[in-house]
Amino acid sequence: MILSAIEITRRLDEGDLVIRPYADESQQPASYDLRAGSDYVLERGGCTLVHTLEWVELPADVAATMRCRSSFGRRGVLLGGGFVDPGFRGQLTLCLVNMGDEDVLLFQGDRVVQLIMHEVRNGMHLYEGRYQDSQGSVEAR
Repeated sequence: MILSAIEITRRLDEGDLVIRPYADESQQPASYDLRAGSDYVLERGGCTLVHTLEWVELPADVAATMRCRSSFGRRGVLLGGGFVDPGFRGQLTLCLVNMGDEDVLLFQGDRVVQLIMHEVRNGMHLYEGRYQDSQGSVEAR
């Protein structure tokens, strides 16, 4: 089951889901738009690691997938990867690949990817990986 905007905001209010800082304009009917944490130039043909402005904490019963927003996809920007396990906390590092014909400017606060949250039933294990508590753009470890 995908969490709706009503369910996302309910969980945020109750505190078991964290998206900080939260922005009303980023809340979509069935997703939340994560924003760029800094200014970037997505060079044509290149891969750029971009961190999110938001700090995210997922509870044990929520996992998330990320999708590049269509406005960037139309310009040739693709997202590599995009799954967030239950229990993850930190800023997310996005691998954005620019397959378009020209460089793409990305400014701090631009909405870049959609975070789509899913219910996890009977989850027993929380994320304890090497990217826990990430801050800024984190290279592969």
